[in-house]
Amino acid sequence: MPILYCRCAYAQVIPAETKDGVLARLCESGQPFTGVADLCEMSARRDPRLAELAQQAGWKIAACHARAVRWLFHAADAPLPDDAAIVNLRELDVEAATAALLDSPTTPP
Repeated sequence: MPILYCRCAYAQVIPAETKDGVLARLCESGQPFTGVADLCEMSARRDPRLAELAQQAGWKIAACHARAVRWLFHAADAPLPDDAAIVNLRELDVEAATAALLDSPTTPP
């Protein structure tokens, strides 16, 4: 499953410890992932990379609330596939978020 990590660089709604911890764990895992500075900003600019990302099925996305992430892609005319799993870094700690991102695809996040 591909992993997308949002740094949430502008809104600052995700604790720095969580963002840094999850990013460090992803890097240590050796698992490939795509990192972006800020999905909100990308959506506001209707960044064409969102459409490219949305075309791939099976994403696990580390960002904020699932409804917000889905809306951001929709607002950029790039709706996510139904099978995209959103890992809410606003609510989960580093351990839980990392486990949800790196677990096998058969384990729901």
